[in-house]
This record gives sequence, structure tokens and C-alpha cells, in this order.
Amino acid sequence: MKNSESSDHSLYQESRTWKIESGEDITPSLPCQKDAETPKTRLILHLIPVIGFFPSLWAIYHHQGNREQLAISRLSMTLAFTWLLSYLLLATGAATSDFLALRMLILNSFFTSGYFLVSIWLIFRIIRGKSFRLPGLSNLAEKLFDN
Repeated sequence: MKNSESSDHSLYQESRTWKIESGEDITPSLPCQKDAETPKTRLILHLIPVIGFFPSLWAIYHHQGNREQLAISRLSMTLAFTWLLSYLLLATGAATSDFLALRMLILNSFFTSGYFLVSIWLIFRIIRGKSFRLPGLSNLAEKLFDN
């Protein structure tokens, strides 16, 4: 009896060794590999222009996520609020002024393009694993939305 148990155990050990030595890829079956990619996709979700404002607002309001996710949420909300404020002020100025209307609408389009380009640039920096901090805006975001 004891001999058959040890032979079954050695067969099991040999089969495990054979599977690993055969070059069979076992990493896709590990559940933690998908969890490692989740924070990067969440960070990217927060930085999508206009749409990313809502998950960022949710994360800040409910204090969900780690420090990096909350910092990205604060930065995304600051970018969105800055763009929205400048958009509304320039659109209002263009509607009330006859002489500066075209200039304000052109400036408005520059602010909108800048907001989208900065958001896409930050998304690419996160994909590459680089820092997402912006010199003046990150500090402002921490002061505005930090508890």
C-alpha cells in the first residue's frame, strides 16, 4: 500500500515536471495576471477627455482606489473643470462681443484641442509607465480636491 502511494506520488511529480519542462505556458491561467493590468486601464479610463470626468468624480467622492488612482482622478477633474470654465467664458464672450467674437471662438477651439491633446499625451505616458504629473496643474489638483 505504501509502495503504491509513493509510486502514484512520483508519477504525479513527474507529470507536473513534464508539463513545466515541455514549455507549456501556464501564465494565462493565473488570475493575478488580469488584476495587474486593471489599474493601468482604470487610469486610462480616468483620462479620457470629457468621459473620464465621471469615473474620476466617482473615485474622488467615494475615496476608491490607491494613491495613484486618486491623483489621476484629481488631475482629470482639474483638467476638465479648467477646460469647461474656459470654454464657457470664451463662448459667452464670443456671444456678447461683435468685434472679438471670431478671435474668442478661435481661442476656444485652441483650448479644446489643448485639453484633448494633453489628455491623450497623459494616456500615452501612463501606457509607457512614465510619470503623469503636470508641473502646475498637479499641485493645483491636490489643493482643490485633497481632503
